[in-house]
Amino acid sequence: MKHVLVVEDDAHNAVLFRKLLERRVACRVTVSEDADEILALVYGGGVDLVIMDVSLAHTRHGGRPVSGVDLTQMIKSDARGVGVPIMLATAHAMRGDAEKLLADSGADDYVSKPITDHAAFVQQVLGLLEEAA
Repeated sequence: MKHVLVVEDDAHNAVLFRKLLERRVACRVTVSEDADEILALVYGGGVDLVIMDVSLAHTRHGGRPVSGVDLTQMIKSDARGVGVPIMLATAHAMRGDAEKLLADSGADDYVSKPITDHAAFVQQVLGLLEEAA
């Protein structure tokens, strides 16, 4: 069973992600916004996909606040995280934002919130999981 790590600080979004992923993708889901736990899970192996909120209100690493872009950069710059696909999830959906966020972070894909087209989101997730396999 595939394991998806959802990094999300909004409880409503976390519930939606969990339900969509468990019910429509049939995968195991872990939700966290704790930077140390996130890095340990990814670097320890066994995470097949990370869905990363860009704006994390309470996440800190090494005593300083970090964003989803920061965490994505950390993961992608470490050999243990290079092969793990990361999908950014953000409400920053202005023209050009996706391209800039993907370039800045090194993430593999992007989805804007709120998730309104559940079927398209599920297909996006399945595509990333297939590519990573």
